[in-house]
Amino acid sequence: MSLSCTAKREWRKLPVPLSELHINTVLRCGQSFRWRKNGNEWSCALSARILTLQQTPTHLLYHAIPFSPPGHPTTEDLLRDYFQLNISLSDLYKKWAAADPHFQRISSSFGGIRMLRQDPWENLVSFICSSNNNISRISGMVQGLCTEWGAPLGSVDIPSPVDPEDGMPLEEKTVAYYDFPPPEKLCGDEVEGRLRKLGFGYRAGYIVETARMVNDKGLDWLVGLRERPYQEVKEELVKLKGVGPKVADCVALMSLDKKGAVPVDTHVLQIAQRDYGFGKTKNKTLTTKTYDAIGEHFRNLWGEEAGWAHSVLFTADLKSFSEQLVKTKTETTSVSVKKERVVVKNETGTGTGVEKETPGEVKEQTRTTKRVRVKVEVKKEVNEEVNDEVKEQMWDDDVNGVPSSLAERVKRRRR
Repeated sequence: MSLSCTAKREWRKLPVPLSELHINTVLRCGQSFRWRKNGNEWSCALSARILTLQQTPTHLLYHAIPFSPPGHPTTEDLLRDYFQLNISLSDLYKKWAAADPHFQRISSSFGGIRMLRQDPWENLVSFICSSNNNISRISGMVQGLCTEWGAPLGSVDIPSPVDPEDGMPLEEKTVAYYDFPPPEKLCGDEVEGRLRKLGFGYRAGYIVETARMVNDKGLDWLVGLRERPYQEVKEELVKLKGVGPKVADCVALMSLDKKGAVPVDTHVLQIAQRDYGFGKTKNKTLTTKTYDAIGEHFRNLWGEEAGWAHSVLFTADLKSFSEQLVKTKTETTSVSVKKERVVVKNETGTGTGVEKETPGEVKEQTRTTKRVRVKVEVKKEVNEEVNDEVKEQMWDDDVNGVPSSLAERVKRRRR
């Protein structure tokens, strides 16, 4: 089945404001890895249909082929469940902001970030792939796995841009969509070798072993973990191959309804150290004690939906969203500068404050002092930001096997 994007399509809509769901952020912040963006549309093979989304400030628009596959929920019901639209995100943001001044500052630039409620099997395999990996590469691996073993749902012709010289369309692209393969498709003896050829590396063996374990227990066992307490769920998940505490927490949070699960990786460790007073550690890897302490701290701070709140700060810490973070820092710097000027005026009076001075009577020495103080504060903040970015690049280089000196890393960040 081949379908054209230019053909007339039936769009339906749900009333969802951007403050409750921002798909341009949620679908690319490392929760799900199969969504594809084309222009202002997002598409994915989901629950036996090809689903396409658009968003306006007030509505979520959706189109599906088919809208209601036999034996599956309607697309509207699927979306309400997938995005957990029964939960008021605005109320949660207010609650977290009241408890945490740092969250309040960050969240003003990162609204509409909510947790997806994914298929547990797909979510589990995707995060086994995430070990020592980045979002772009994980997406490629998961797409490759679906292409190799998933059921084909059809293909869509994506219109190409027009050549500016002759006005003719450039080469048109056809995108094929495949459903996520069930466990039994990944149990064969030949699967590991084929996965390795697709670039899965050591994760290939983990996926095959986990597929066999889940297949033996049955998918109902995995989905049934939604009904069990968080600690029991985590204990069950870490028995699977390739699943440690962080992957277990990701699956518990993103597909098994455990809103208080807080996955802790290097990003979250840096956030805890930089913004929440956790001491530096000499260990290159997280100890179990530190991992548990960070999760418990955030659960005490944000409450039973701590995993949801954590995802906002995690997203803000990703380099792909750094523009929004810089904007927040710039606004904070402007406020700090304004306050500093008031302090300087009080400090440079004659001992009686500035009660007798008008703005026009401020001495030249006072204005110079203000400029110097402001310059020092801004320079300090910029240096701290650059240092944080260099540290993050060093980690990324290490886990991806990119040898480089500190000087080379600094040069790359300055480019």
